[in-house]
Amino acid sequence: MIEEIYLQSIIKRLKEYKSLGDKTLSQLNEEHMHWVPNEASNSIGIIIQHMHGNMRSRWTNFLTEDGEKPWRKRDEEFLFQQHSKESLLVLWEEGWQIVFDTLSSLLPEHLTQNITIRTEPLNVVDAINRQLAHYSYHVGQIVLLGKWLVGNDWQSLSIPKGKSLAFNEQMAYKNKT
Repeated sequence: MIEEIYLQSIIKRLKEYKSLGDKTLSQLNEEHMHWVPNEASNSIGIIIQHMHGNMRSRWTNFLTEDGEKPWRKRDEEFLFQQHSKESLLVLWEEGWQIVFDTLSSLLPEHLTQNITIRTEPLNVVDAINRQLAHYSYHVGQIVLLGKWLVGNDWQSLSIPKGKSLAFNEQMAYKNKT
């Protein structure tokens, strides 16, 4: 059934984005987590705070309550808080766990339901796609900042520059067996 394929695909893609974030965060030190390129930008730590708040709000009671919870303090997510790298990683993991637990609990028939986010009605598929785009956007920010901060010591998260042919050959071999 297409609904089951969709749910599996969304979970797979979100796990891939989380993995990109995980691999980036593992290359960063404490100082990197709080570095801000300019006043208009956010640090990786602030991005994690925001993602955590968003994930908790959007995915808690996903089918039955508005995705913008009254207890959420979104503006505070963008303020520097004295989080260590370790505590930021706890927020990172906790947020993602809520997402995956909720998605894993959804049934195909839930996809045709309507929910609200900030009182805006959305069907469940649209709400999920909205979050997929939101999280990939922020993971991309984390990766870009991480690459910038780590510089030449950066460990590639995908195919390293100049290695596409070797990667494609490896994939072709792998898929033949």
